[in-house]
Amino acid sequence: MKTDELKEFFCIDASAYDETKHFQVVRPASLSNPKNNAVFFVTEGFMKYWEKVLTVEECIVIWPENQPVPEELAKKHAVILSKEPRYGFAQFFHENHVTYNAMPKPYQVKNGAMICEGAEIGEGTIIFPGAYVDSDVKIGKNCYVASGVRIVGNVQIDDDCIIRENTVIGSDGLTTRRNEDGKIITIPQFGGVVIENDVQIGANSVVCKGSIDNTIIGSGSRVDNCAFISHNVKIGRNTIIVGEVLMMGSSSTGERAYLSGNVVVRDGVSIGEDSFVGMGSVVTKNVPAGVTVKGNPAK
Repeated sequence: MKTDELKEFFCIDASAYDETKHFQVVRPASLSNPKNNAVFFVTEGFMKYWEKVLTVEECIVIWPENQPVPEELAKKHAVILSKEPRYGFAQFFHENHVTYNAMPKPYQVKNGAMICEGAEIGEGTIIFPGAYVDSDVKIGKNCYVASGVRIVGNVQIDDDCIIRENTVIGSDGLTTRRNEDGKIITIPQFGGVVIENDVQIGANSVVCKGSIDNTIIGSGSRVDNCAFISHNVKIGRNTIIVGEVLMMGSSSTGERAYLSGNVVVRDGVSIGEDSFVGMGSVVTKNVPAGVTVKGNPAK
């Protein structure tokens, strides 16, 4: 399985955007995890982190058009000016016809499960008939993968994990922008999923891959049936996610958090460690550590 640092998802010549730049970009990257030969976007809200793009080489940077472009940035990278850089990021992939949809892979049927060539399965792991394991999947030792489970894309599952019936790991999340005509443009999802040791995930749940970096479920955590974990979510260790919880994109919890049934966590919102979210709550603001909240909106 290729590392994220080496994997090439596409090949786009930077000279199409800056005729003085003669290199190719082959992957997306985020400011939190910069990479060479990547395409980034920098929003006004994250301007204080922009200098991280100077730590890598030969990139395309989508930059707010109402902000001056630093001389060192323009010298080192190709720059695309955009009224709304996240939309510019979506448009970059749309105009270059980049989708990154999962494709069929050669597979073998083992005990009724479809195991694609290249998948790594640890000693003592049980995979039931009707499961599907993609070629970039790595499953550790003594795991339990029930019937109907689909594990797709770049997914790492560590030791002693349980994935119950009909759950999907590695599905695309819904990351979109609208153009000036109102047409929806989808941003391809390039990240993966990391599930650490001793995690249990119930039946009929969905864990989406990250849009650029990985979705992460920390060790010892428990996710109940019918939960939805969207792209870029980070769940802290030993956290409990009760049935029908919806964690929207880039939301997170600290360690030992508890989210009761039917909770909705808004995109980008963090739940502090040792915090408790009451049943049916809608969490629209960050929750500090060690706090109990409930209601809609949660207070």
